[in-house]
Amino acid sequence: MRLLPVPDDPARLVPALRAALAGGPAVLPLADAGAEPGRAVPDGTAAVIRTSGSSGTPKAVVLSAAALVASARATERALGGPGGWVLALPGHYVAGLQVIVRALLAGGEPVPVAPGPFTASAFAAAVEALPPGRAYSALVPTQVHRVVEAAERGEPAVLAAVGRLDGVLAGGGRLAPDLADRAAALGLVVRRTYGASETAGGCVYDGVPLPDVRVRVEDGELLLAGPMLADGYLDDPAQTASVFVERDGGRWYRTGDAGRWDGERVAVDGRLDDVVITGGEKVSLGLVEQAVQALPGLAHAVVVRAPDAEWGEVPVVVTTADVDLARLRAAVVARLGRAAAPRRVLVLPELPLLPSGKPDRRRLTDLARS
Repeated sequence: MRLLPVPDDPARLVPALRAALAGGPAVLPLADAGAEPGRAVPDGTAAVIRTSGSSGTPKAVVLSAAALVASARATERALGGPGGWVLALPGHYVAGLQVIVRALLAGGEPVPVAPGPFTASAFAAAVEALPPGRAYSALVPTQVHRVVEAAERGEPAVLAAVGRLDGVLAGGGRLAPDLADRAAALGLVVRRTYGASETAGGCVYDGVPLPDVRVRVEDGELLLAGPMLADGYLDDPAQTASVFVERDGGRWYRTGDAGRWDGERVAVDGRLDDVVITGGEKVSLGLVEQAVQALPGLAHAVVVRAPDAEWGEVPVVVTTADVDLARLRAAVVARLGRAAAPRRVLVLPELPLLPSGKPDRRRLTDLARS
């Protein structure tokens, strides 16, 4: 089977993906129209997704039609049934691709948000264009924030869209608790999702695994299993073998995330490799970021590492808000201990984002180092 490069344009990507799910050529959604030669992929492949590389080296994830369909059907059950979908995310990332898959399986096509920077009004127009029946979308937290703010301002079209939606999936970053509460007060049902391209998108909603998803923890690392797992990485058998492993006769995906599992709910503490040793103590940047984002006005702050002559490495908070470093440090110390206290705050006019809407952590780390 050959891989068909397709520009990330709904008019071209949607029919190509429909054909791929029916056994046609596998699609490689491209962020731009640059030419790329077709490559051989395993039989049964429906799509190859390049990961964003937001926390590591980008990879090409091989997803079968069976994995994509299994994920989409599990989402249908979790949300209460099939429905129409608004496409507000890039189709060359798995979250956007799965919006297309879910819409196709429901017998329709997604309604895309107008091209250009995301606005609540453009999103509302797309929601209004959905056919009758259940209505869904998937957004990153920044998009949720813009919709909630517009609804709180009383914008009629946005309020109507919020009332029309039966559910919004929020992934690609941590959704601040206060933002979730504000959305709920408006009647907007937001489901926090956790997953990866390697799991065909989110497979844990609000801490609860989707049907057929299994969870285990080994040496503090979350492992996931289920019918939505990717086949591996294109032309990289060594990486595939290191990440997709056999346990107790089953195939599992090593997430690289630190977390906990009590048999009912999953808690994610951050990346295992996102640990700094400061003053001889290990500190999880993920936990520091959670503590910082819980503070007023810092819901979108990012915590990265930077070298320090005295401490080795230290957490640095990057934000667009003015913040008192002493008060911020005190709040983090109260929650995580003195070693976790950020040493610096970097205030930017805006945070650089990847096309997926996630913070560009590599760029932010470079800025913090400089």
